[in-house]
Amino acid sequence: MKSDIEIAQSATMKPITEVAKLLSIPEDDLELYGKYKAKLSDEYIDSVKNNKDGKLVLVTAINPTPAGEGKTTTTVGLGQALGLMGKKAVIALREPSLGPCFGIKGGAAGGGMAQVVPMEDLNLHFTGDFHAITSANNLLAALLDNHIQQGNQLGIDTRSVVWKRCLDMNDRALRNIVIGLGAKADGVVREDHFVITVASEIMAILCLANDMEDLKERLGKIVVAYNFAGEPVTAKDLGGVGSMAALLKDALKPNLIQTLENTPAIVHGGPFANIAHGCNSVRATKTALKIADYCITEAGFGADLGAEKFLDIKCRMAGLKPDAIVLVATVRALKYNGGVPKDQLSAENLDALRKGIVNLEKHIENLQKYVVPVVVTLNSFITDTKAETDFVKDFCIERGCSFALSEVWEKGGEGGVELAKTLLETLETKESHYHPLYKDELSLEEKIETIAKEIYGADGVNYSSTAKKQLEKLSKLGFSNMPVCVAKTQYSLSDDPTLLGRPTNYNIEVRECYVSAGAGFVVVITGQIMTMPGLPKAPAALEIDVVDGKITGLF
Repeated sequence: MKSDIEIAQSATMKPITEVAKLLSIPEDDLELYGKYKAKLSDEYIDSVKNNKDGKLVLVTAINPTPAGEGKTTTTVGLGQALGLMGKKAVIALREPSLGPCFGIKGGAAGGGMAQVVPMEDLNLHFTGDFHAITSANNLLAALLDNHIQQGNQLGIDTRSVVWKRCLDMNDRALRNIVIGLGAKADGVVREDHFVITVASEIMAILCLANDMEDLKERLGKIVVAYNFAGEPVTAKDLGGVGSMAALLKDALKPNLIQTLENTPAIVHGGPFANIAHGCNSVRATKTALKIADYCITEAGFGADLGAEKFLDIKCRMAGLKPDAIVLVATVRALKYNGGVPKDQLSAENLDALRKGIVNLEKHIENLQKYVVPVVVTLNSFITDTKAETDFVKDFCIERGCSFALSEVWEKGGEGGVELAKTLLETLETKESHYHPLYKDELSLEEKIETIAKEIYGADGVNYSSTAKKQLEKLSKLGFSNMPVCVAKTQYSLSDDPTLLGRPTNYNIEVRECYVSAGAGFVVVITGQIMTMPGLPKAPAALEIDVVDGKITGLF
């Protein structure tokens, strides 16, 4: 079979103006980026805000494994299937980061016959949103260091600067750096750090802001440092809000593209779920709900990360209520969780499936705590046997979930019709009573421990001495009413990537905590998770090229 990029490059795309007509979007409300990409105008978004909401469906997955799960592929295929069935549906996705594209994971456009296109544009520069976020982040960093250099009227303690520079690339050498070396005119010497752009608070702010006014208010609340009295210094104090907003003016507008089957897809924002809140923009999701009967969205990595943050952060802040959740798994990934090596996953192994299905079981239990109907779908592989599939189906039905097979990677929308029908039946017969996992008034420690125990299955939480002091300070400063955004490995329910299945008898290790006051949450760093990833020994960048005017090797 063709590679993903070969499939995408052979697709017959419609002009984006024609795709927009499927959602009754006037051509005058599109800001075109060539023939196949467009941004939705602020005027259009404002014009539909009083429309009735469609159904909101979240697609999530078990913990990712080298065997692959296909969460984004399933999201895209489900949207294509609904379109094939004559339903007015729109997909709402995140934008891919350059880091994984040139690293190890690859892009985030789906796969096989269930992709969004133009795939190369989306996975690379797209409409420049990430560059705008990077520029706004680093403008604030430049203003901060310039203020210190020009006399430091705000009394910033250079040992207490918390704002980091960012870059949308995996570059471990930039995690910890020293700036200001050289002559006196070259700045004040201090330790500094880089995070990847998808971990920047400005990415989170863009994804949580309702409009420009809200964006500017959030930008102003960013805590960049503390003064010698221990008080927060904000972006508003530095006078940087207006110029950052100017850089983000166009990036705030959601992007419209299409699937291989010309289904509309709104793609906007891109925080990682292992180190950030992992959801596409509120603005994109709310707009999708106003212009379609079904909005199919996804949140990053496993349900312990992306879904938890979607349900406890995004929905809480935006007033969203999911009507159903689709939980993606594969037989191969469940056998991997049961101890089968990657090169032996094709053989039938019911014993390993029984051992590994506890990972799926925990995610089902977690999602049901939010009182939202759950549909489990198996992303089908040709090596799956009927006995294995039947075992998973029975397991899910026994736990009160709907179940459907998905063959969207191979067959596109046609392969997702069974899932689409099951989802529609679930939406018609089961009611969502969504509520967040924890209440705002709990302390930060209580929120962290609730997530650790209820979602990860930990016995408790161990805090480093640094984290304890940081939580105490954040509480005294009035940030304890905020939700928490836990940065944790995606490969395990625990904070140890080697613990597969359903780990027990362990504690979560919290090493650092800080506030993203503009985004509106407190970030909790666990285990060995890094906010600036590194490249693998053989990065994907080594295989990417341009041949006869076409990009090759991108996946």
